[in-house]
Amino acid sequence: MSKGTDLKPHIGIFGRRNNGKSSFINAIIGQEVAIVSDQSGTTTDPVKKSVEIFGVGPVVMIDTAGIDDTGELGSKRVAKTREVIKTIDLAILIIAKNTFDDDEIELLNEFKAFNIPAIIIHNKADIEEIDFDTLDRIKFFTNSEVLDFSTLDQENKGEIIEAIIRNIPKTAYQKPSLFKGILKPKDIVLLVTPIDSEAPDGRMILPQVMAWRDVLDHDCICMSVKETELENFMKLGIKPVLVVTDSQVFDYVNSVLPLEIPLTSFSILFARLKGDLDVYIRGTNQIDKLQDEDKILILESCTHQLSCEDIGRFKIPVWLAKHTGKKLHYEFRSGLNASLEDLTEYALVIQCGGCVATRKQVLNRMQIVSGKNIPITNYGMLIAYVNGIFERVIQPFCQDEA
Repeated sequence: MSKGTDLKPHIGIFGRRNNGKSSFINAIIGQEVAIVSDQSGTTTDPVKKSVEIFGVGPVVMIDTAGIDDTGELGSKRVAKTREVIKTIDLAILIIAKNTFDDDEIELLNEFKAFNIPAIIIHNKADIEEIDFDTLDRIKFFTNSEVLDFSTLDQENKGEIIEAIIRNIPKTAYQKPSLFKGILKPKDIVLLVTPIDSEAPDGRMILPQVMAWRDVLDHDCICMSVKETELENFMKLGIKPVLVVTDSQVFDYVNSVLPLEIPLTSFSILFARLKGDLDVYIRGTNQIDKLQDEDKILILESCTHQLSCEDIGRFKIPVWLAKHTGKKLHYEFRSGLNASLEDLTEYALVIQCGGCVATRKQVLNRMQIVSGKNIPITNYGMLIAYVNGIFERVIQPFCQDEA
């Protein structure tokens, strides 16, 4: 699945084995995209499928393994299913035969812990409709919508779609804005975009492309140069209302750019768009409290080929060592399903820009880390901090919030 696809709202399908999760997805999508079998445990690892839902737009539906799977392998499948919860915007819990017990209650509690709305579908209604006792048990634990459904006749498929539209948060699919509240029409914005070995051949990286488009959507004038051409650009006498640069060249751009011109980075724009800026700011201010032998966890939202210019794996450890003068130890976890258990040994967590993640996915990560009272920062904020320009690069957003 492409990185662009991962930015779509995510809907997770959960339930016991053989409750018809895969059949439900096929019915909603109208295609045979999920493997269906009478044998329990057909779905092993979570499987993603992109689909268009009118009223919402493109979404990613995730078919998960049964929550009642057993044995050593089954436990691993269940663990992967639970990891999906941290990545979704809406949960659909499939039950059948009026079975609603501890497994379902535990799932609903996890949805609630991550502020994820849920819909409960009583499947196989052609065999056995939901009864009042089951409804009463469900309503005791949740106020989620409950709907009968049969993948055979699909009579109320429209009802299911309407329930999805009602329950998925609008923030999950409404067009986000990197520059919301900062720009006004006709403003000039300068994007300083270094081209190094981390940049895709013949293309610009996703944050740069999104920033360029968002500037245009604000009816502003967008200009772009490599950092090597910044001094020549400034000689033209053009004064941008905002300069956005790659965090890796903060130090140089800061030295060239007059102080009266606001400066920030693509990574910090994404920190504001995808995460909780205040939490990031508090976490960044804890950097100078690091001690010798402290362990730091670096979270990468995607997996990618490494190079000697990799920010998280190579450059950040060098910059932190130089700034703090401490001997620090690093661990790295890649992918949105990376485990966030056993965090107590870490003195600081550093989240990447999150350009391939949804806002909900980043916020859920931040919630887990903050819930354990561990400071969390972002690539761009950390780089600005160790370069001594942290206050300058967050100033555009502080003015906006004031």
